[in-house]
Amino acid sequence: MSAEAAVSIGIFSVFMAATVLLGLLSLRGRRSVNLAEWSLGGRSLGTILIFVLMAGETYTSFSYLGAAGWSYDYGMPVFYLVAYLAIGFACGYVIGPIFWNYAHRNQLHTITDITAFRFQSPLFGGAVAVLTTVFLLPYIQLQITGMGVVVSTISYGAISLSAGYVISFIVTEAFIILSGLRGSAWVSILKDTLVVVTLIVVFVYVPVHYFGGLGSMLDRLVQERPEWLVLPGVGKESLGMLWFATTGLLNGLVYTIFPTTVAGYLGAKSPGVVRRNAIIMPFYQVLLFVPILLGLAALFVVPGLSDSNLAMFELVVNSMPAWLVGLLGAAGALSSIVPMAVFMLVIGTMWGRSILGVHPRTAPYQKQLSQLVTFCVGLTALVFTFLSPSTLVQLSVLSYQGLAQLVPVVLLSLLWRRMSTLGAAVGLAGGVLVVALLVATGNDPWHGINAGLLGLVVNLAFNVVVSLARPANTPAERLAVDELAEPAKTTAE
Repeated sequence: MSAEAAVSIGIFSVFMAATVLLGLLSLRGRRSVNLAEWSLGGRSLGTILIFVLMAGETYTSFSYLGAAGWSYDYGMPVFYLVAYLAIGFACGYVIGPIFWNYAHRNQLHTITDITAFRFQSPLFGGAVAVLTTVFLLPYIQLQITGMGVVVSTISYGAISLSAGYVISFIVTEAFIILSGLRGSAWVSILKDTLVVVTLIVVFVYVPVHYFGGLGSMLDRLVQERPEWLVLPGVGKESLGMLWFATTGLLNGLVYTIFPTTVAGYLGAKSPGVVRRNAIIMPFYQVLLFVPILLGLAALFVVPGLSDSNLAMFELVVNSMPAWLVGLLGAAGALSSIVPMAVFMLVIGTMWGRSILGVHPRTAPYQKQLSQLVTFCVGLTALVFTFLSPSTLVQLSVLSYQGLAQLVPVVLLSLLWRRMSTLGAAVGLAGGVLVVALLVATGNDPWHGINAGLLGLVVNLAFNVVVSLARPANTPAERLAVDELAEPAKTTAE
């Protein structure tokens, strides 16, 4: 092992140990048997903790690897990330408090709880839990893969990809099973601090080191790579304006009902915290411009990369001091660990309450089941990472588009009294089927339109037709109340 690798790995190891310690320290003074405490932070997280938690879910390893890689490969289409997050935050300002009030009033923990309560059908809630797991599992696998790439790269090859995968699994499980959502929020403070500091340093260092300044780098991009700066970019002609608009709109809407986003809403101590977070979050996404620009810079410094996801790290590993590489690696690793932890926690809670723990419905029992599922989900993703990565990578293409089909079930059902269980189920099945067929046949996007949006249109059409033919008469207490109304005071489970 080289001296540089030893320094980088040493710094990285210190931060991984600090991650586990922070997660465990978050348990102090908390009720260990309380499911709401574990899965939702006791519904008591303030503005700062909700901000760092939801920022941690938004700025994942994809922001380090995928954003730079997409920028390197395609150019301008990568800015759909900024577009859809802006839409998602704006919609979340209105939708978040609706979810908070509804879940707080009825003591609900997840989107599957919301579904089961709204339709008075634990079976339907369990079905949604299974479907959501199918679409979330690839995200866990992708975070494991992302951390493996980061660890292997910043160790100068001393740590293999496989070892990186295992480290990712161990560190995440070591704190999330015990500390829950509050532990993720505490770790997010460390993660976000590292992300901000390292990205600012890299943003200044790379243009100066390789181009003599940011202005010179941008001038060279305009002169030598102008096709990367306009839609549809390079490589895929289908990623034009229509794709950009439909994907930004769809993903922005899906972001507001994304299971981990909803966990953030429900963990807040008040609707005001949710609204303040929606106002603050757009400023944080400015950081996305850093890996995007560095991906473009890599076109000149490391052309012809076989793995474009390494674009940003290739710029820094061979030119920056080892201690700074170690810090960057820790930031990248934590950007995998935090979202991965919340994904596993949400899946565990869904299964613990909606499938395995329906009877008896006691919080301690459901919490134990949820923790067990959290471990099993992480282990399953790790095994698939080794044995069958292609299957999950293909499935990841469907993930966001598949979760889009939950919008009518999870959100619109709270506002429309007549939506029936049959209508919601038929619409959900139809939407998922349309998305699967379009993606499987290579028709995503279809004439430039995102397949998930087409599926959602079919979903809504089926839902409306069936619900009007056989309407439900949903009691008022199972519908959403005015988001400005003062919720009834309740005691957390």
